[in-house]
Amino acid sequence: MSDKLKIKISIANRVYPLIIDPKKEESLRIAAQEINSLVKKIEENYSVQDKQDALAMCALQISAKKKQSIISDNELMNELENKIDSINNLFDKK
Repeated sequence: MSDKLKIKISIANRVYPLIIDPKKEESLRIAAQEINSLVKKIEENYSVQDKQDALAMCALQISAKKKQSIISDNELMNELENKIDSINNLFDKK
């Protein structure tokens, strides 16, 4: 337990106490800042009054962005594999 760090993270005006690995502190604090920024932007642009709705929309946007990144990475990987196969076929013909 002594190698763990106790921190408090504020998200949407609520404080969450966490016990974490010190190596994760920076990424958690950055993530919380990004969530708070996105919640604020959603509240301003969509006139959302309820924090729960803003948090749900925030979660959806973050999840969709991550999923799109995975899809794009998979498409890139497939494209690279096809090009490698084409190059290999050229060598096999010789």
